[in-house]
Amino acid sequence: IKMSRGNEISPAASSGTLVLAGAELAPAQSLWTTEASGSVQLRMDELCPEQSITVHQMFTNTVQKYGKLTALASKRGNKWEKVTFLEYYHLRRMTAKGFLKLVLERFHSVAILGFNSAEWFIAAVGAVFAGGIMAGIYTTNSPDACLYVANDSRANVIVVENQKQLDKILEDKLPHLKAIVQYSGSLKEKLPNLYSWEEFMGLGLEVSDQELDEVICSQKANQCCVLIYTSGTTGSPKGVMLSHDNITWTAHHSRVSGQLPSTHIAAQIYDLWTGIQWGEQVSFAQPDALKGSLVDTLREATPTAHMGVPRVWEKIMEKIKEGISQCGYMKRKLVTWAMSVSLEANQRLTKDEKSFLFTLADSLVLQKLRAELGFSNCVKFFSGAAPIGSETLQFFLGLNIRLYEAYGMSESSGPHFMSGPKAYQFSSCGKVVPGCQYKLVNVDGDGIGEVCFWGRNVFMGFLNMEDKTKEALDEDGWLRSGDLGRVDEDGFLYITGRIKELIITAGGENIPPLPIEDAVKQELPIISNAMLIGDKRKFLSILLTLKCTNNPETTEPTDILSLEAVEFCQRLGSQSTKVSDIIGGKDKLVYQSIEEGIARVNSKATSNAQRIQKWIILGKDFSIVGGELGPTMKLRRPAVLQIYHSEIESFYRE
Repeated sequence: IKMSRGNEISPAASSGTLVLAGAELAPAQSLWTTEASGSVQLRMDELCPEQSITVHQMFTNTVQKYGKLTALASKRGNKWEKVTFLEYYHLRRMTAKGFLKLVLERFHSVAILGFNSAEWFIAAVGAVFAGGIMAGIYTTNSPDACLYVANDSRANVIVVENQKQLDKILEDKLPHLKAIVQYSGSLKEKLPNLYSWEEFMGLGLEVSDQELDEVICSQKANQCCVLIYTSGTTGSPKGVMLSHDNITWTAHHSRVSGQLPSTHIAAQIYDLWTGIQWGEQVSFAQPDALKGSLVDTLREATPTAHMGVPRVWEKIMEKIKEGISQCGYMKRKLVTWAMSVSLEANQRLTKDEKSFLFTLADSLVLQKLRAELGFSNCVKFFSGAAPIGSETLQFFLGLNIRLYEAYGMSESSGPHFMSGPKAYQFSSCGKVVPGCQYKLVNVDGDGIGEVCFWGRNVFMGFLNMEDKTKEALDEDGWLRSGDLGRVDEDGFLYITGRIKELIITAGGENIPPLPIEDAVKQELPIISNAMLIGDKRKFLSILLTLKCTNNPETTEPTDILSLEAVEFCQRLGSQSTKVSDIIGGKDKLVYQSIEEGIARVNSKATSNAQRIQKWIILGKDFSIVGGELGPTMKLRRPAVLQIYHSEIESFYRE
């Protein structure tokens, strides 16, 4: 959750040297490298000629401007604790000294395994100050996946949130590991080289400012400081190497465009790095945010800008729908009317051309609804990290909330295209970030081609993976996204699918699955996930899951249908309340309704090859725990093909 402040100037900080000049660069012969200690040539040209600076230089400049303003706000019990930028800077110097005391080696990593928190942020930048490389690890990762990242990044120190995450690290020996720091909860038992956060912060007192400053001064803007590990939806995770310049240039230009949307690059750029660059206050959600506390936190923080992955917006949508369904008849009618007026107005007109009817609906109903969600002061709402469904976009337009999509990848330091108040089209990812360039290659008759990137935000390379790096970059240094898209006459980008996900039927027809999957979910509100099958097959089939509740502790999907799914059944005259009441053809009314919905989708197909011939409802919804979804809730198609191999094969038996 972010509260943007603008550019207020505060008195100069009492310590720290203002560094406005560009940083000296390390010698480099190429645009890419696969070595942690390597350096690269920067993509400087007439569109982005700005001098490069390191992360420390960016932070020092920020302290000079915004030193007395609040940087971080964390809820401890019932009280919000706040840290100013000047305090933030000193805490990061202290953590950097702590890492040096633990003998963090140059270009080795500090891996961080925990939910977003002030300690996460402080440790992340402290690692960079100390000459290391910060590498985030998803809290949903298995022990094996955690150990893979720690080993691949040569982690000297691992910072964990709690005992649950600590247990994952203790499962095996890591060759480079020297210490573990736990930042939340008391230590269950005292182990060698295991420190509480308080003990760790005390270590920094034994390291001089001069020793730290020498390390900081040795850093160059074209050297690696951050590792982002891809979620591994199509194989082993790859370590995306980002330089100081990648981070500082992107943090500056994402915000300059006025259209910007921890472990994932989208969250890091938005929350961590632009927060430092532009003096913005970041308020942290609770670890149980998606279990129900998020809206409470939003109400208290009242942010001016908020970013979430699509699943966060879907959760908020589900919560609102549930609340509306429990209202009395008249209130429910009023809310439904107001949302329909807002949706029509937002789809038909620009923000400045709203009718009297819309103004009435917004002031009478929708403003109060947004305030209930904690969005009374929010002017920018962003979605990123995964594709968002049109149903979700339309639902929030009904609340007079435009979800601005950002599009990019870890390899482009986050956003390369962004939507915003001055650059918005429904279902578009917006326009290219100023200073960045794009091109479409292998364009077909419909104007769709692979999106390629160029700019100071393009990564250094994949750690220790030369072949993969050469695959990702063309001979001129353009980054291949692997995504298919088209750009309209006004410069708005629309993503149509991924090349690797493209279904090529036995008859040779190329079919992007996303539009068909999205259409099925729009026609049938009971459907949670849909995955199209048909690569090298004679016809298309589809796997479906039903919307259900989740276990609040494990986040695992349960057998209980969600309220929206139950209401869908009731409208059909069905009494089903569980997934098991429906699957296997037990509920003929629901099966008939799904058959009719798929027929409606098929009626809009551009060819017979794009019609869904067979379908099945699976017994359980997709989840991270089940292995069907990645850490950012992206569909792991290869994993689904393996898990449901027998169900898929049953479609195609003669």
